[in-house]
Amino acid sequence: MVRILVGKTTEVMPGKMKKVLVEENEVVVINIDGNYFAINDTCSHAGGSLSEGKLDGSTITCDWHGAQFECKNGKLVKFPVQINGLKSYKVVIESDDIF
Repeated sequence: MVRILVGKTTEVMPGKMKKVLVEENEVVVINIDGNYFAINDTCSHAGGSLSEGKLDGSTITCDWHGAQFECKNGKLVKFPVQINGLKSYKVVIESDDIF
């Protein structure tokens, strides 16, 4: 398994998000109460950047049309029509590094 350093834990404080580039994919890293998660940053509805959306608990809402996704696994939570969920990534913390 390839591990890619995406930042430091101090760069993503609890309740915050950070967009990173991982092998040409835009990914948003989310800190939920000290637990880190990562999902694709691009909304599967119309391509909006989720890192520019709103984080409420473990749900991220796309600013473009309001699609909501679970940060822990990328699954669609709420939207008027069925759209694809998002790819989620395993996050590993070593010392203060986020991989």
